[in-house]
Amino acid sequence: MLRRNVRLRKEFLYRKNLEGKEKEVYEKKRKLKDAMDNGTEVPTELRPEAKKLMRDMKIEGDIQAPDRDDEYTNAGVTDPKVFVTTSRDPSSKLIQFSKEVRDMIPNAAKLNRGSHSEAELMDACKANEVTDLIILSETRGVPDGMVVCHLPYGPTAYFGIMNCVMRHDIPDVDPSNPSQYPHLILDNFTTDLGKRISNILKYLFPVPKEDSHRVATFANNDDFVSFRHHFYKKEGKAIELRELGPRFELKAGDNSIV
Repeated sequence: MLRRNVRLRKEFLYRKNLEGKEKEVYEKKRKLKDAMDNGTEVPTELRPEAKKLMRDMKIEGDIQAPDRDDEYTNAGVTDPKVFVTTSRDPSSKLIQFSKEVRDMIPNAAKLNRGSHSEAELMDACKANEVTDLIILSETRGVPDGMVVCHLPYGPTAYFGIMNCVMRHDIPDVDPSNPSQYPHLILDNFTTDLGKRISNILKYLFPVPKEDSHRVATFANNDDFVSFRHHFYKKEGKAIELRELGPRFELKAGDNSIV
């Protein structure tokens, strides 16, 4: 098992290295194309390669941006398998919040932390072919942190949690827990960091069926991501919207994703 993990890790790093080279070539082609479109001089550093780059661009028909990575190659092909756990010695409120996070993500299972180290958790996840591990943390009994680790090679993101409201604290909350896979609404993730964050969150959820009436929303506003969870029902032309909970805000910093 150890040798297999080492081999897979080497293959992944090799692909990542190739992607880095592809990105460098893409940037050179983009600069050359910009110079041609604007009628400006070709940048000095590109002149030795300009003819070869132009020939490649003609063959390709244009320049194409390479994929950032292949970490989510199988996304949508197989359903994600998510484990949710907590920091050590969790309070009753953090335990309840972890259960609600488990319920909001289809195919998620709660993993009791006990005295296990993070390395032991990772080994257990890899042995069970888990795609993502979520670790929730708290300060003085208030949930305030969430780590999302995509397995086996990342990315790993740390989010601060604010304004966390449990299901039982939401007025007129729907007491049911629909088993349908939710449709996702990802709003205003336009920057490179935003797109990265949206992928990390999006691929925690399996692909829903078209007739699903469950909706999970991640809305970005000034780098704060608001999560809301609803179930809707059509009655003629009217739509009845019921909140399922929980609700909270996430905050990710510039250096919180590796």
